[in-house]
Amino acid sequence: MANFGTRRGFFAWTKNALAAAGVLNVAPGQAVAATLPATDYYDKLGVAKIINAAGTYTALTASIMPPSVQAAVAGAARHPVRLAELQKRAGEYIAGRLKCEAALVTSGASGSLTLGTAACMILGNRAATRLLPLEVSTLKNEVIIQKAHRFGYDQAIRNCGTRFVEVETLAQYEAAFTDRTVMCMFYNAAEGGQITREQWIAVAHRHGVPCLNDAAADVPPISNLWNYTGMGFDLVAFSGGKGLRGPQNAGLLLGRKDLIEAATWNNSPNSDTVGRGLKVAKEQIVGMVAAVDWILAQSDDSMRAECRQRAERIAALLRDVPTLSHEIFMPPVANAVPHLVLRYDAATVGKTPLQVSEILRSGSPSIELNPSTGRKSGSAGLPDAEDAIVVGVWMLQPGEDMIVARRLRDALLKA
Repeated sequence: MANFGTRRGFFAWTKNALAAAGVLNVAPGQAVAATLPATDYYDKLGVAKIINAAGTYTALTASIMPPSVQAAVAGAARHPVRLAELQKRAGEYIAGRLKCEAALVTSGASGSLTLGTAACMILGNRAATRLLPLEVSTLKNEVIIQKAHRFGYDQAIRNCGTRFVEVETLAQYEAAFTDRTVMCMFYNAAEGGQITREQWIAVAHRHGVPCLNDAAADVPPISNLWNYTGMGFDLVAFSGGKGLRGPQNAGLLLGRKDLIEAATWNNSPNSDTVGRGLKVAKEQIVGMVAAVDWILAQSDDSMRAECRQRAERIAALLRDVPTLSHEIFMPPVANAVPHLVLRYDAATVGKTPLQVSEILRSGSPSIELNPSTGRKSGSAGLPDAEDAIVVGVWMLQPGEDMIVARRLRDALLKA
């Protein structure tokens, strides 16, 4: 059993995993200093390393890949291959493991949305790839979406030359289909909307229109990787760099074989396509295969238990902070892992949650708390935290929970 109780244990395991994969020419017991690159390019570039007590946010470079995924990425960098063959074999392997007809490694969940939309628009007509996004008058290009499901990434769908048709009720949804309807878009983590997933699928399929579900951040639970395709969604998008712990610039598009094939027509390295710039390198493709292998070797219970333990260790060190109480909160859909929520009376302590957040950010090492901290409206299903500090514990590396705890204690107790 690997020792993850310390940073030293974590890095030793990383080095051994890389050596076992043939990435490092070193025996497992050999000294790390003799094998790792001498140049730290973050230091060379003057980029501050941070402790991520926020979560898998893109602006914070999302998750850290587990050692097995890091090793797979590094190993893939050593050999050229034929990209089309790699994509094909990787897609077949991932589809088999995730119980769907077909799969495509994409440039992230946003890339999956663009390629999935393009696939629906040109299905059965490969020559039409050149018409996107501006010359779509001869193509179906209306996408039905619930008004409450409009979100910050739906520009990825509009990039194909589509227009949204917004609905609120089931009756409006039934009446929204025209001869221009090309796709029905469902935002899996939406906190509003009157139409359920099952209803969304059933109505769309009665009209012969495919459904795309954006479930970017909705792993764990692990079973979501096949729950939504099993439910009947024709396409499902996942981010690679969130709970899957793959490369941040990669993702998955899962679903119907004919639609995945059409998405491939629009994808890099095919020229004159809307997806030409959505390039995925060999390292990212292999990294996503390794990430799928990694996640399927985990369990929801063990991952949640580890997060709870981290949260409780932090809370225990803060027990003497006046008026402070804590709860462990798990969002219902996106980022469904335990988060630590710390509430206290700011007048008694003398600092607001936003001030505490800035103290930790400006310290060394810099620590980023969850962006819900001190905000009235929680993000990604988290509760309102205008009077609270929210610690996202699941991306903390071994030993970092105690660093966060000590820094929080200092910030809350010092005048």
